[in-house]
Amino acid sequence: MDKLDLQELISGYRERMRRLALFDPLFELDRKREQDQDNNPIDMKGLGILTLLFFFEQKLMRHYKTGIKQLSAFLQELTESKYHLDEEAYQKIARSIVQTFRPTTGKKRNYLFFNWEENREEMIEYSILKANDFDVKTNTQFYTLDEDGLELVFATKEFYSEFQLSINQLMLRKQLDKGEFKGALRQINEMRIDVESLEERMIKLKHEIQRSIVSEETFDRYKQLLEDIYGRLTREDEEFKELRHFVKETRERLYSKDVHQKEKKTYELVLKINRELEAVHYEHSRLLEQTLSLKNTTLVTAQESLYYTGIQSFNFDQDIVSRIASSPLPLEALKGVLQPFLKVEENERWSPLTILAEQNISDEREEKVEQSLIEVDNEEDDHPYRKWLTAKYKEVMEQYLLASEKDKVGTLSQFIDYLEKNGQASLYEQRYFYDFWLILHQRSPIIKGEVDENEGKTLLGDALSLLGDRTLTIQEGKGIIKRFERFSIQEMNIMLEGEEYELS
Repeated sequence: MDKLDLQELISGYRERMRRLALFDPLFELDRKREQDQDNNPIDMKGLGILTLLFFFEQKLMRHYKTGIKQLSAFLQELTESKYHLDEEAYQKIARSIVQTFRPTTGKKRNYLFFNWEENREEMIEYSILKANDFDVKTNTQFYTLDEDGLELVFATKEFYSEFQLSINQLMLRKQLDKGEFKGALRQINEMRIDVESLEERMIKLKHEIQRSIVSEETFDRYKQLLEDIYGRLTREDEEFKELRHFVKETRERLYSKDVHQKEKKTYELVLKINRELEAVHYEHSRLLEQTLSLKNTTLVTAQESLYYTGIQSFNFDQDIVSRIASSPLPLEALKGVLQPFLKVEENERWSPLTILAEQNISDEREEKVEQSLIEVDNEEDDHPYRKWLTAKYKEVMEQYLLASEKDKVGTLSQFIDYLEKNGQASLYEQRYFYDFWLILHQRSPIIKGEVDENEGKTLLGDALSLLGDRTLTIQEGKGIIKRFERFSIQEMNIMLEGEEYELS
């Protein structure tokens, strides 16, 4: 493990404590134990933040005459539904908050701390509010936010953490410009931590999307959120590319000046910056891919699940029929209810492009264009495979007729049992066995006398001729038959001459 650089670690300690000191007035307000007329505790720290936002808004709107009276009216309007206080009590609270931010002595607030960087005690002075104007006639003092007050408002703003990576990128560029390579390396490490925290937030966001999308409104909100995140990550990715290009140019410049020989530590530091920046950029690129995946897959999947949830929870009889029949609805409302279930209006129209279509031109010559399907050529009647298959189909029908006479089989599974018992198991291990019964099922019922001359020429001709005057009916049964690992077929109920046999 590398030895810690203590001096680098505590560098800028005073500035960090100064930022921390800005929050001290809010914690001082939190320690005040104020109550309303119903003895309910008053959130003084919350009112302190509201006061900062009020003065910030007044500064934006360029209202320079803002004092205790205006602040009191604002707090009363905002919190009168929560606290039971009169106008005088609100003015007392407003005055207490202002005096906390700006002491009555007129001096700046101070914060005492031990500076571990300088190894001594120091005091920081800061000012949240400052006097802005004074009305002599009414003896009224007006206030506005000081620079430290503005910094405190910005420190509590929501985008502060969201854009921390972008801020670090700007700081890194400044440090590289000034040649502060040691500080730049530390800045890259902070950026790595920012990327890790962003990754954790993306994982939480993914789970939140999968769990929380219950309406189109929440879907649109998450969609907009992901688009904003993707846009920000894209800008950060571009900045990473520029930073890497800048570091590469710096390394090449130092190499051309033989710095890698004169100042080896400096050149090694630049090489390390290049490696670390590349690693952080790679992790950040993965975030970009995750966000794109969230947009293209997770978000769409959540929307589809929302759609199917709606379908599953929809009951036509209860939600539509009952609504129409029980009310009953007027004709105008009835049209609105039934509109989604009506067919979309269709109109047949002739297109001028029809004249450009291919035309079937014929004349009075002897050759006529046939408007029918091409007949199958019968030259294949004597094909060896055709003859073999016809014989096999006939063999299956013969075995079935024997089984029907001996064991009165009524289902396909009973017929297979008969084959197995009589040593004919090899028959149902062939593909044509299952094709035979599927074709018969499609042809069912095969009524007596249906076999004619044309029928006798087909693959089933010889098999069907064995039926004679009998009628064969095949219907779907329950269950799947799988007696051979390569083939399976649905159970079939087989009736010969209209006689129904009991199922086993």
